[in-house]
Amino acid sequence: MDIQQKIKQNIPLAPLTTFKIGGPAKFFIEIKSKEDLAEAYEWAKKEKQAVFILGGGSNLLINDQGVDGLVIKMKNDEIKVQGGRLNCGAGAILSEAVRLSISHNLSGLEWAQGIPQATIGGTIRGNAGAFGEETKDIVETVEVFNIKRKNFKIFSNKDCKFEYRGSVFKKDNNLLVWNAILRLHQAKLKEIDKKSDVCMTRRNQVQPKLPSAGCVFKNLLIEDLRQASQYVAERAEEEGVVKGGKIGVGWLIDLAGLKGKNIGGAKVSLEHANYIVNTGKATAEDVIMLISYIKQQIRTKFKVQLQEEVQYLGFD
Repeated sequence: MDIQQKIKQNIPLAPLTTFKIGGPAKFFIEIKSKEDLAEAYEWAKKEKQAVFILGGGSNLLINDQGVDGLVIKMKNDEIKVQGGRLNCGAGAILSEAVRLSISHNLSGLEWAQGIPQATIGGTIRGNAGAFGEETKDIVETVEVFNIKRKNFKIFSNKDCKFEYRGSVFKKDNNLLVWNAILRLHQAKLKEIDKKSDVCMTRRNQVQPKLPSAGCVFKNLLIEDLRQASQYVAERAEEEGVVKGGKIGVGWLIDLAGLKGKNIGGAKVSLEHANYIVNTGKATAEDVIMLISYIKQQIRTKFKVQLQEEVQYLGFD
């Protein structure tokens, strides 16, 4: 089938996100093969359309007006177990990778138990992590599509230039994750289940039930907080919220008295202050205004500049 025939128009995007917010894609295509990926970019170049990548729709806020361009939904979602490794397409769902790893007595992904809708591609791009572990710890190689050069190349873990909630793929929009090899290790099922259950329990205690994009802001280094406010840093240490040299921003937002704060249909979660939830009719504008208000309040009260972890799609 010609690539033109596979491209749809005016497809609603809100249902494809965990936030359930945003307008339609002007053009939309689901990609399963390398050939279709290359052809989609060629089509966009010919038609002078910007290209945007959509993974699982978590950690994402889409413009109320939609996306003016071609939205590519990654659907190369196969996962193969190869000894102690998982061979995953970028469109593979992280929770499925967790399930498969556990069923094969493989440890290393327990921290991701209960994360909704995230894809392997997005997980690698943002170096997702929780409970002191990160994606970079298990990535062996990544197959990458270079949009500008129109070719595929294998990146080593070092080539990925992982950092806290980031990687080379987040900094260079010409590099798109296509496939990845995750290196895990054999362990006793009882130990894996115990660790997985602990992570799931901790997540259930704080994860809101209403639609959200996940954590809105990146956590803070305790040293950065100490430079901004010695008093707040000492309080964080006294309350035992410093983990791995970082403090959860939710604690700081709560300290500022912002839990439950709402603008329109967007609200700071009562379960975890680093989540903004959609109470039913939230717009992207509501969320952006609330994010701006939180940043302003934290800056004023604690002299700390928060950085968003959530990604924006369809905004200039």
